[in-house]
Amino acid sequence: MAAKPAERRYRIAAENRRARFNYEIGEVFEAGIALTGTEVKSLRGGKATIAESYADARDGEIWLINANIPEYMQANRFNHTPKRPRKLLLHRRQINRLAGAVEREGMTIVPLKLYFNERGRAKLEIALARGKKLHDKRQTERKRSWERERGRLLRQKG
Repeated sequence: MAAKPAERRYRIAAENRRARFNYEIGEVFEAGIALTGTEVKSLRGGKATIAESYADARDGEIWLINANIPEYMQANRFNHTPKRPRKLLLHRRQINRLAGAVEREGMTIVPLKLYFNERGRAKLEIALARGKKLHDKRQTERKRSWERERGRLLRQKG
């Protein structure tokens, strides 16, 4: 019997579910994130939020801005600042691609999910995105509603 293909196993620490509603998602990247020890401990608790955060290109580097990783309660005086900017670890070519798209095409770098990979490293899934207009959001909602209704009708028919 053939072995099943290896599925990616990771534990999600934070997810930005509104991003797919507010933005038209383009190219997706996986980035490492530079964290302190107390931030990693706090992330493992699963209390982080990346809903209001975004990534910005500064001085040839990509930084995660406004992500909230709460203080680790057992850390005492060695704690971190909850909303400090955090450096994202990417290849130079990826940094240039992201910075160029933000500059030229007016796109935004949006974090989608923060997770721990198989090796226990904290990773951030980011995407190049373009903001949706109100009518695009309505159209997406209509389409989602129709898919839900269609599924119900097909289940009733048997």
